[in-house]
Amino acid sequence: MAYDGYRPVSFLQAKGAKDIGIEFHSWSKTYNMTGWRIGMAVGNAKIIDALMRVKSNLDSGIPQAIQHMAINAIRGPQDCIAEHNAIYQKRRDSLVATLNKIGIKCTPPKASLYIWAKVPAGYTSAQFAARLLDEAGVVVTPGLGYGPSGEGFIRFSLTTPDERVAEGIKRLETWHKKQK
Repeated sequence: MAYDGYRPVSFLQAKGAKDIGIEFHSWSKTYNMTGWRIGMAVGNAKIIDALMRVKSNLDSGIPQAIQHMAINAIRGPQDCIAEHNAIYQKRRDSLVATLNKIGIKCTPPKASLYIWAKVPAGYTSAQFAARLLDEAGVVVTPGLGYGPSGEGFIRFSLTTPDERVAEGIKRLETWHKKQK
């Protein structure tokens, strides 16, 4: 999942990384399999072995039907990834342009289904999220929910259908006009 030709780097590309760590990957974003909780871990064999032992004691595994769907997704044609990315990029570009136009500062993410925007001065992330919900009918996530470093930001999602994103943008523009 990336935009504008950006190719995210793998932690495992760093020299010696495979000796000390692992990297997790999920089918959630790449293949639109959110909620199915299927992914993989790659890297240091000892850490993978320890992870496998912990995981096998926590649950009974992923349902076989989901495993087969994931196998088909990764072995099948991969053009769906570019198609999905184009859809998300269009949503990202529209929302980022609107947010910056109405004074909610943000930078377009290089690879994400979410946009992090700076909360205007004088608000906490929860206060501004509540204001957008109450006054504009737009749901965002307060950044504080992601830890102390998230305070001062709100998170917009690009995972809703195009019509809902367009409706959210319209609501934000209407709300902004009422502020003047």
